[in-house]
Amino acid sequence: MRLQFHGAAGGVTGCCHLLTTDRAAVLLDFGLHQGGPLSERMNRRPPGFDARRLDSVVLSHAHIDHSGRLPLLPRLGCRAPIWSTPATRELCAFMLPDSAHLQEHDAQRWDHSRSRRRGRPPPRSEQPLYTAEDVATVLRQFRALPYRRSEPIADGVRLTFHDAGHILGSAIVALDVEEAGQTRRLVFSGDVGNWPAPLLRDPEPLDAADVLLLESTYGDRDHKDRQATLDELLAVVSAARQAGSKVLVPSFAVGRSQELIFHLGEFHRDGRLGLPVFLDSPMAVRSTELYRRHRELFDDEAWDTIRRGEPLLDFPGLHLCRTTQESVALNTLAGPAVILAASGMCTGGRIVHHLRHHGGRPGTHIVIVGFQAEGTPGRALVEGARTITLLGERVSIAARVHTLGGFSAHADQSRLVRWASGFRAARPRTFLVHGEDRARQALAQRLRAELGYEVSLPGLHDAVVA
Repeated sequence: MRLQFHGAAGGVTGCCHLLTTDRAAVLLDFGLHQGGPLSERMNRRPPGFDARRLDSVVLSHAHIDHSGRLPLLPRLGCRAPIWSTPATRELCAFMLPDSAHLQEHDAQRWDHSRSRRRGRPPPRSEQPLYTAEDVATVLRQFRALPYRRSEPIADGVRLTFHDAGHILGSAIVALDVEEAGQTRRLVFSGDVGNWPAPLLRDPEPLDAADVLLLESTYGDRDHKDRQATLDELLAVVSAARQAGSKVLVPSFAVGRSQELIFHLGEFHRDGRLGLPVFLDSPMAVRSTELYRRHRELFDDEAWDTIRRGEPLLDFPGLHLCRTTQESVALNTLAGPAVILAASGMCTGGRIVHHLRHHGGRPGTHIVIVGFQAEGTPGRALVEGARTITLLGERVSIAARVHTLGGFSAHADQSRLVRWASGFRAARPRTFLVHGEDRARQALAQRLRAELGYEVSLPGLHDAVVA
C-alpha cells in the first residue's frame, strides 16, 4: 500500500488521504481547508493527485472539513462512486448545496467593476470555488453503505464502516486490501467521537489493523469533566438571564447544535433555563430534523428519554429561525436570550452578524463549544483578542468569552489512547493526522510509550509505503 497525505497533515482541516495499490486508487475524504486567506489559496490549488484515476472515494462523515471539496471532483474528471453511510449522504444533500451558496455569495461580495470595465472576467481567486451545479453533479455519485456491511469498492479493496460516535452517520473506515497475495487492513479513524455523550452511540471499538490513520485534534489535552462543563454553561445562562443580556454560541450546525439543544432542554425540564433559545441556522434546523428521523442511531440514554415520552430535541421556548427576516429580528430582541448560530469557527454564517451586532457590548457572553482552527476568528476569540476580522471588517469585542472544552465532539488525548489500545495485539503502523503538530507530538509520545506503536507524523503531500 502507498499512502499520500494531501490534507489534515499538520492541521485539522482539509482532510484528504490517498491509498493506492498495484490495482486501485481510493481517496479518503476531500475536505475544505478552513482558516483564512492561506486556506482559501490551498482550496484552489491542484489537489496533488490525478482525480481521473480514482476508483472510489470514501467519506468518513459530512463535516465540511472532510466533505467540502467533493464538488470539485467532477470538474477534475472523477466519475468514481463516493461511499458514505446513509445519514452522511442525507446530510451532504443539504450541507454541500449550502457550501456552494456560500462560495457564490462570497464571490458576489467582491467588487468586479474594474475587471468589467477592462472587459475581463473576475480573477480566479474571486470566482466561486464551485457552484450549485457542481454539487448536483457530485451528489449523483454518492453510494450509501450501512454500518458493518462489507462491500467491494475497487479491485482488491473492501470497505466496512463502523460507528465513530462523532456526528450523525460518522464512520470509522476499515479497508481490507488484497495485494501480492496478501490481505492487510487499513483503518482510518475519521473523527473519533467524545464519550460518553448524549444522543449518539459511543465510538465502536476495533482490534484488527495493519495500518492506522488516527485523528489527533485534541492529542495534547484532556477535556474538562462533562458535568463541570454543564455547570459552567448553566452559570453563563443564569448570569445572562439575571442581567437581561445575550448569550452567543458559535455552534457547528451538525452535531454540536443538537447536543446543546438536548442539554438546554434538560435545563428547561429541571426549571433552570428561564430564557428563550434561538437556533438561528437553516442548516442546523434541517440537521436537527434529520437527527429526529434517524433514531436508530441513538444511544441508550436518548432512548430512555424517548420512552419517558419527553421530547428529545425540542422544548417550550426553543425557536427555530429559518428565514433571514427571523435572524435579523434577533438584533432588536429585548431581554435575555441564547442564540445558537453557525459557523462554529466564526468564519461565516449568521453568527458573524450576531457578533458584529452584540459582540461589542460588555454584557454579552460568547460561549465557544468546539475546536477553533488557527487563523479563524473563533481562535482569535479563544486567545483573548479584543478585535477580530469578520467579513473583511475589524470588529471590536467587549463581550466576555467562555471556552467550554467539555462539549467537544472529538475524543481527547486519553480517549484516543484508550480507543487505539484496542489494536494493541496487532500493533499497527500508525500515522497521526487531523491535528496540529503540538497535539500530534504529544499523542505520539503516549502511543509509543504506553502501547509500543510505531508512530509517524506525515507532512502535507508526504508519500509513504505502508
